[in-house]
Amino acid sequence: MIALELSFWLAAASVLYAQAGYPCLLLTWDKLARSRSSSSGFAPAQEPYVTLVVAAHDEEAVIAAKVANALALAWPRDRLQVIVASDGSTDATVQRARAAGADLVLDLPRGGKIRAQDAAVEHARGEIMAFGDANAQWEPGALRELVAPFADARVGYVCGQVRFVQDPAYPGTNQEGLYWRYEMALRALESRLSSVTGGNGAIYATRREAYIVVDPIMGHDLSFPFNLVKRGWRAVYAPQARATEKMVPSIEGEFARKRRMMSHAWPIVLRGGMLSPRGYGFAYALMIVSHRLLRYAAPFLHLVAFVASAALAILGAGPLYVAALIVQLGVLAAAGAARAVPARPLLVARYYVVTTASVAMGLYDWLRHGTEAGWEAPEGTR
Repeated sequence: MIALELSFWLAAASVLYAQAGYPCLLLTWDKLARSRSSSSGFAPAQEPYVTLVVAAHDEEAVIAAKVANALALAWPRDRLQVIVASDGSTDATVQRARAAGADLVLDLPRGGKIRAQDAAVEHARGEIMAFGDANAQWEPGALRELVAPFADARVGYVCGQVRFVQDPAYPGTNQEGLYWRYEMALRALESRLSSVTGGNGAIYATRREAYIVVDPIMGHDLSFPFNLVKRGWRAVYAPQARATEKMVPSIEGEFARKRRMMSHAWPIVLRGGMLSPRGYGFAYALMIVSHRLLRYAAPFLHLVAFVASAALAILGAGPLYVAALIVQLGVLAAAGAARAVPARPLLVARYYVVTTASVAMGLYDWLRHGTEAGWEAPEGTR
């Protein structure tokens, strides 16, 4: 029974710490440190040459708008190069990107997003390499805000803020927007205190000299920040560098998206170097454990807590374990009821359960049949 109790408390405490304790720790740490790192950006005469890369596969519906959005950014046109890297597109992506005025359009064989980005970097003229998704619309001042932190010579990677918006044509039930606001708050604190532990593909940038070539199944979102920190750079968050993307309309669609994302993330965690503490300072190592490793362990920790509390309740170990089991069953029941009664609290429970399960399913997919380098746009996001 002692082993069961120990298992329950370790699992439950780990989950609670990762979801609530870690944010509280960062808030307290931030207040004590009074950290307010910022950059005033570059003087006009010192503005670097920027290459903006858009990797695209069958994006004929949105690529012209993306190129137009890039060309309208508040950045000197003579210091901006827009490259569209078509990853084996079978539609009119290449033709429409050229017609929209992209400086360079690469018509590449299918090799996956990462290899398309690598090819674009080889043709780039910029000192700063910016990257964005084909369906991500940047605010006019987003590029200036994204580039500003590079005025600090220690900064090698910057990610901006992406807001997920619900398409009015799809009155869905996805709660990704709520989660993402929570995630961005954590990212801002991590950035001020040390470096971010993850980015996003909608809006980010690196120094050309800091760019690294990674395994094609390992996305930049997760592999770049910690790898650049290991190489002596800072990886920071620029919240004023804003972009928007359409949200996957349904929770089921979000499950499929996150399951695919996690099939790319697990190789980074388990064999991509994240687990090695080499190159981490204490603060950043704590962030990696708290924000990444414990989060990815969440489905397994939940399973341990559930099984242990059920066993302890049956063995009569005390009312506390009965209450813990009831709470867990209540969350599962709320998640199940959300399909029939789409009330906000039930939808949040369903989102949490489904997306937590997607982490485990992503690991299952990778272990069972590996991960393809190619990708398809999630339904309802274009």
